[in-house]
Amino acid sequence: MSNISDWMRFKSQSVADELVEINARQFLRENISGFGMKGRVVELLGELKAALFPSLYEREMENADYLSSQVLDRLNTATRLLNGIIKDVLMNKCQLEKKGSCHGAECAQRADTMTVEFMESLGEIRRMLTQDIKAAYEGDPAAIYTEEILLSYPSVEAVSVYRMAHQLFVMGLPLVPRIMTEYAHQLTGIDIHPGAQIGEHFFIDHGTGVVIGETCVIGKNVKLYQGVTLGAKSFELDENGNPIKGVKRHPNIEDNVVIYAGATILGGDVTVGHDSVIGGNVWLLSSVPPYTKVYNATPKPIINTMAGDGEQE
Repeated sequence: MSNISDWMRFKSQSVADELVEINARQFLRENISGFGMKGRVVELLGELKAALFPSLYEREMENADYLSSQVLDRLNTATRLLNGIIKDVLMNKCQLEKKGSCHGAECAQRADTMTVEFMESLGEIRRMLTQDIKAAYEGDPAAIYTEEILLSYPSVEAVSVYRMAHQLFVMGLPLVPRIMTEYAHQLTGIDIHPGAQIGEHFFIDHGTGVVIGETCVIGKNVKLYQGVTLGAKSFELDENGNPIKGVKRHPNIEDNVVIYAGATILGGDVTVGHDSVIGGNVWLLSSVPPYTKVYNATPKPIINTMAGDGEQE
């Protein structure tokens, strides 16, 4: 009998028990999400995206009526999934806060109301995304077809998920919006907190490494390039040394602003005025007025030519 077989037969149970006990102490006793929440949210996003963009996600379209029936099926499936997710989160949160005295009826009614409110917002979300897609087409000379943007641009994926997550965030649903945007972050490299407020006609070109913080406010017709950080300065701490929640920490970006690759703008007291341009790799900790260009001094590279024998001249 091999050592592996012996371990699996006689020892693996003790490791399993140890891992369960660690998780029980750390999560299970104070868990508002329930089991399998991440997978359920990812499944929900799949149904919602197929409803928002049926021509991309459905494999067949015999006619408009057939497509309509597919979208209806997606919407109804998403409604059931979302309602179950919201009920579980609200009830688990209530049980923790009321020490087990939550009976569920009020949470269930609230979940039903939130579900309907979110599903009825999808038309407006799709209209916003139409403007975002238009911004991508107008803002990138490499884009030849609108379909190219829909199928291959990470900005569309990240912003689509963000706009749905933001709606749930402002409705007060705990946890789920963060799971949504973090999933998009994993797929695209674009990290947008669902609490950020972003106006229409928004485009992130290339996208990798972009970070947009929770209290960031972005106006209309804003374009970001890869590696942009709209972040916070050092955090305010309470008397116990923990970060203070709910304070304005991230910058305001007004309408018609372009921010080039690698720029970092930090602080809740910082505003970039409308129609401004922030150059690549700029580090900005103070506000700038409208119609401003901010850029670093031109670097002066040292260029050495090489002689034929490999030595520098």
